Amino acid sequence: MTIHIEALAFDVIIGLLDFERDRPQRVIIDLEASYDYRDKNFIDYADMVFLIQKELKEKRYKLLEEALLGIKALLCATYPHIQTLRLKISKPDILPQCSVSLSHFWDFS
Repeated sequence: MTIHIEALAFDVIIGLLDFERDRPQRVIIDLEASYDYRDKNFIDYADMVFLIQKELKEKRYKLLEEALLGIKALLCATYPHIQTLRLKISKPDILPQCSVSLSHFWDFS
């Protein structure tokens, strides 16, 4: 099975610049996680959304790289049956002419 969470948008403190540390900005999270579903061994997508939002709001990461690794560690600890994980974090409002993103893919199988 593969779970998809697309365009999860919320406001958090994230970034290096002074103004990014003073006020929340919108981020958009896209996630794809594959897992072996057997005997009610499922992933609760609502819980996954809650965990991602809580992680980013509490940790107030400075780098998107650190945020990706933090989300990965949390999800893998919570759902050890994840086989692959693709994460993308976008900051759509940081530059007026574009949206910027960082993504990574992990294969744990």
